[in-house]
Parts: sequence; structure tokens; C-alpha cells
Amino acid sequence: MTALRLGRLIGASLGPGDPELITRRAWAALQSGARWLYPVKKAEESSYALGIVERGGLAVPEDAEALVFPMTRDPVALAKAWSRAASRTVELLREGRDLVFLVEGDASTFATFGHLARVVRELAPDVEVETIPGVSSFAAAAAGTGLSLAEEDETFAVIPAAYGVPVVERLLDEFDTLVLLKVKPLLDEILDLLTRRGLLATSCFIEKVGSPKERIVRDVASLAGQKVNQLLHREGRLAERTYRPRRGQPGRAEGQ
Repeated sequence: MTALRLGRLIGASLGPGDPELITRRAWAALQSGARWLYPVKKAEESSYALGIVERGGLAVPEDAEALVFPMTRDPVALAKAWSRAASRTVELLREGRDLVFLVEGDASTFATFGHLARVVRELAPDVEVETIPGVSSFAAAAAGTGLSLAEEDETFAVIPAAYGVPVVERLLDEFDTLVLLKVKPLLDEILDLLTRRGLLATSCFIEKVGSPKERIVRDVASLAGQKVNQLLHREGRLAERTYRPRRGQPGRAEGQ
């Protein structure tokens, strides 16, 4: 008896929130007959990635399945969750049908898909993995504010704010533009830094870029003391970021 071939695992990047930013290639994968998998933080919770597709007008297939990736720092809980998600993915791939995993933003940039694909390959080394690139949240945010991330020989960096204020301050001196992700825990400290460095006027904060709840704040000082919305009701990471002004030109600070 001939064994069924393994299905392909396809990471379909959907962009940060606006369904019009879904690429033709990702759109084709969604309509290819592959089974949909999508990430959630808790069972029975809504999925931000799935919401992007729904806003684009596609009906969710009846056999679409959620994979739970909890928002926790507990290494034991995380390991169990990843093991369950990867094992279930391999189980479905062994049925011979392709799987398309829905990814907010770009699948190769701060995304769940990369780690899922690695764990799946550990369990099933022969599985074919395809990653469909997409629009990253910070690229969409820069476009939405009419700002460029870099021009000619300029440089820019993208890091999670969790690296801490000392690292952020050092990078301000090394790059023309600095993009900070997930600024919520350090927001007031970052605002203090921008104030001290005289960068408030050239900074911009953006959250939920491309979604119906997109928010742009150019007066970033007004954010002091606020609890920045981090999409707690939907799946997906909030890409909050801070842009440094370019040398000799107006700059920016921003968050998704």
C-alpha cells in the first residue's frame, strides 16, 4: 500500500490588518482548497489573522481549525502549546492535504509561523514548507503616515522595546530610524527618553495599523500614563514602534 504524500505547509502572510494588502499569491493559497489553520491565544477566542481574511470577503471554510498559542512567559506552558500545535499540524499533513496557516503581517518577521514550521520539520523532516511573503506592520505604518523608513544610504533598525531603554538609547545613535515593537510595558520610560533627547516632535505612535481601529498619535507626549491597547481581544501582536529622526531631516516615532 502506497503511503499518502505529506501535504505542504504554507504560511500565508496577510499583512497587518487591511485585507487589500493581502498579496495575490496569498489570496490564491487561501482559495486553493488547502485546509486553513489560524492562531488564537485561547481556545474559542477570536483570531486577528482570521478577521483580516473575513474583512476581505472570504468565507471561512467549515473545516478551518484554530491552533492555540498562549501569551505567556512560562516555558513549560509554551513548550506544551507548541508541541500540541505542531503535532496536530503534522497529523493533518499526513492526510495528504495542503495546509495554509494564516499569518498577520509578514510570516518571516516576528511571526508565529517560523517557529511552528521549525517544530513541524523536527517531527516530519520531509514536509515541504512554503512561506508567502507579505506586508509587515512597520512598513504599512510608515506608508500610512507618509514617512520613509530609510532613503539612499540611511539605516533603520526594528527591535522589541523589551530590550530596554539603555539599548534603545544606544540604537538611537547608531541608526537613522528606529522602530520599537511592543512598547506598552516601557511606554513612559520611552517617552522620557524621547523628551530628554529632544525627539518628541519627530516621533509618531501607531497601533492596529490597517485595521478598522487604527490609531495614529503624532503628539506622543499625550500618551503618558496611558494603557496602550495591545489587541487583547484579537489574535496577533501589536506592533508599537518609535522612529528616530533621520540625520539632518525630520524623523519619527511610531507604533502599529
